[in-house]
Amino acid sequence: MRTISVQSMNKIKKAVPLIENKIKIKILVGKNSVSIKGAEYEEFLTSEILRAIDFGFHVEDALLLSQGDYVLEFIEVKEFTKRKNLRDVRARIIGTNGKARKTIENLTGAVIVINENDIGIIVDSDHLDAVTQAIESLISGSKHSNVFSYLEKQNVNKKRFKSEDLGLRESIK
Repeated sequence: MRTISVQSMNKIKKAVPLIENKIKIKILVGKNSVSIKGAEYEEFLTSEILRAIDFGFHVEDALLLSQGDYVLEFIEVKEFTKRKNLRDVRARIIGTNGKARKTIENLTGAVIVINENDIGIIVDSDHLDAVTQAIESLISGSKHSNVFSYLEKQNVNKKRFKSEDLGLRESIK
């Protein structure tokens, strides 16, 4: 049995039936904590989903973690900048009307939530390094166009590698 403490209990209570149906696990809700009872892997997976929901992700986005190749990553803004005005740094990541964040999400398939001075990312493991590098670059002050160009190049490289024949298969005639 695993117990985790949570901040936003109302969101967790609403999500519990969906999580229990999806993962087939028992979740007991306490006053400020949640107890998870099940197999070890399902307990870990459920705790990650609950952490994501507690951070601010929508339930549907957090349930992406139940797929094998999605991961939850957090970036602390203060680790990558010496600037005192973190509001401006957050604004760089979000962009005008959310355009920068949406562009990163569209290029990588990630889901990004910005909460105070932390950034939460749910993304497939193939794009994890590219997304974290892009966000860290924006925090450090890189131009948006350079970051988006980097992400586009990463996508092209991944597609080319996946479609490239490495000569490991026999040719079919």
